[in-house]
Amino acid sequence: MYIKLIQPKMLKRPMDTDIKLHMAPPLGLLTIMNLMRGEHKVVLENENIQNICYDDKPDLVGISVTVDALPRAIAIAEKFRRQGIPVVAGGIHITTATHMIPPDSFDVLCVGAAEGTWPQIVKDFHDGCLKPLYRCEKPLCGTDIVPPAYDAVKPEEYLYCNVVHTSRGCPFRCDFCYNSGSEQKYINREIEAVIADIRAVRSKHIMFIDDNFAGNVKWTKEFLRAITPLKIKWNAAISINAAYDEELLDLMKESGCQGLFIGFESINPSSISDVHKVQNRTDGYERAIKAIHDRGIMINASLVFGLDGDTVDTFDATLDWIVRHKIETVTSHILTPYPGTALYERMKAQGRIVTDDLSLYNTANVVFKPANMTAQELYDGYIRIYKQIYSFKNIIRRMPERKDQRAAYLAFNLLYRKFGKFSDFLCKCISYKRIGIWGEKLSRYL
Repeated sequence: MYIKLIQPKMLKRPMDTDIKLHMAPPLGLLTIMNLMRGEHKVVLENENIQNICYDDKPDLVGISVTVDALPRAIAIAEKFRRQGIPVVAGGIHITTATHMIPPDSFDVLCVGAAEGTWPQIVKDFHDGCLKPLYRCEKPLCGTDIVPPAYDAVKPEEYLYCNVVHTSRGCPFRCDFCYNSGSEQKYINREIEAVIADIRAVRSKHIMFIDDNFAGNVKWTKEFLRAITPLKIKWNAAISINAAYDEELLDLMKESGCQGLFIGFESINPSSISDVHKVQNRTDGYERAIKAIHDRGIMINASLVFGLDGDTVDTFDATLDWIVRHKIETVTSHILTPYPGTALYERMKAQGRIVTDDLSLYNTANVVFKPANMTAQELYDGYIRIYKQIYSFKNIIRRMPERKDQRAAYLAFNLLYRKFGKFSDFLCKCISYKRIGIWGEKLSRYL
């Protein structure tokens, strides 16, 4: 049986270049590939880096769907379905907003983990009794998780192939996050299985891409002790509460942590409480930042603008906070009420959702009525603070105190953010793989 897996092309935000499209391979689809390829021919086509072939007659097509890619996914599915080829749609948006998927867009909706759905989907297809909905009914445990098919990745197509996940889900249920509408429990993988993946990517610099790397602190400490002898460098995303655990931070540093992506979201206490981000205490931000910086770990701060406590003054106040605390990098977003989340349901009931064009739901467009500013003020502030953060003046003002961090800091702030278009040109001339290798070599000396 021939199965084709497809990653629809993402829509870039104003600050994105094609580097974003080539950043890393899609681990979810690679997991399905590894799950099924023992008995079937499985091909993965990532539309971010290649054209989709519609003429090779697969028996079954699987498409991974995020909210902003849904319109594109439906268009792709239609072309295969016209040929009589059934299409399975899965991924985070299908799982969270199952009830909102337009009828007859796909032949099958796959809700939940691939490990608990795809084997039955393929069996039923073979038996001629394919159903319209498959749901992962059994809660997964760590031993159920299948590793991605790393050997199927073409390194020349991606900037980073050194991406590894240690867990699924998140223990928190913030209103604006997809996890608020998901029934998936937070689970960690087996430590030895993660270490096997670290070895499989053949890199001394690892990017852990979990929703929350430290969602189970006891497990994380055990894992960090296990990887310390590997002498790797690594980055990960954590929730801010983990930064209050001194032992955890020490283990992170000892095991090779270089940077942490942290969802601060807002410096405004009322904005945080409005979306039930219970793990964030704005009065503890300064202590957490100091504890992280004292250990020579850099911070990538995730910030969301447009929360109900925000005003036009929030942008300048946030910029001052970023510069004052020397936050090394920032990933900013416009608040986006993803369908199926608690935030979406609340705003829909309040009549505040202004568009159903899901291609706009990529955190770079205003798709709702803000509480304390106009939609234009929110969008303009979002664009303006990005430009100000990565101005030459503020890049210099945010320079890390530690000299051994400055090369990596400047590489990201200048080559990826400030001059991203030029860097993308270099990647296309030299190859994403080679630029990624240079970046990895740079990290080894830090």
